[in-house]
Amino acid sequence: MIKAAICCKGGGFSSSTMAERIRKGIKHYGLESELSIDFCPFLLASKKIEAYDIFILCPHLSRDVKRFNERYCHDRKPLYVLPIRMYGPVDVQELYWDLIDLLALFAKHPVNPVHFPGEENALKIRRITAYRHQNR
Repeated sequence: MIKAAICCKGGGFSSSTMAERIRKGIKHYGLESELSIDFCPFLLASKKIEAYDIFILCPHLSRDVKRFNERYCHDRKPLYVLPIRMYGPVDVQELYWDLIDLLALFAKHPVNPVHFPGEENALKIRRITAYRHQNR
């Protein structure tokens, strides 16, 4: 079971809505025993580092992720900045594949922010499917 938190800097309306959409997708794909997701305001994430396996950060947090890692996380848990085009219309199955692959990457090389090769800048990524499906 992957326990993920989706984090937003602001009031969290869009990310809490996205978390709810992801929960519906989890049911749709029958992933209830594989994936759970909660909304966690970015300001509170520092107090919940141990509660989650991975933190999914909204794209606008890309400038804050390194500082957050240095202050609170210290590379203990992966911090992943979601690609901008996956932020709204995310397909839960595709997100699930990315989370599996990101956790494996982080286990081998625990450095934040965790990202796939060539995807250092989440604001420039245009894919809407899992990374593993982009490179076939």
